[in-house]
Amino acid sequence: MTTTLDEVIELAKREQGLAVVATLRADQTIQASLVNAGAMLHPVTGDSAISFVTYGETKLRNIRAQPQVSLTFRSGWSWATVEGRAEVIGPDDPHPLVDAERLRLLLREVFTAAGGEHDDWDTYDHTMLEQGRAAVFVTPSRIYSN
Repeated sequence: MTTTLDEVIELAKREQGLAVVATLRADQTIQASLVNAGAMLHPVTGDSAISFVTYGETKLRNIRAQPQVSLTFRSGWSWATVEGRAEVIGPDDPHPLVDAERLRLLLREVFTAAGGEHDDWDTYDHTMLEQGRAAVFVTPSRIYSN
């Protein structure tokens, strides 16, 4: 059953935006992990996107090499998957239209789009910078559900 991005987001909100993101490793096997994701407009293209913040080499390396990813959201026995091409914007993946200050604010926007809240944004900003966190934007090409 095909669904809309709005319906996916409504489903996601029931579980705090938790999604399993699947990427492709260099050996062509699947790597899956859990992220908090939400919907927002891509900061450069303005297209609707699913976004999340991540760090560490595994997921980012996979996305850089093969940007096709899928995210599956669930609540109870209902689920929906969004497939699409991912773009990484972060300290190790600079974008000419996103300077350091815009990236700092963008990481906050992605975090709140995924349902996050923070009572000390300065600490959040410091942690994001220290850990080399990046924003990932997935432009949907296929959406389906049960």
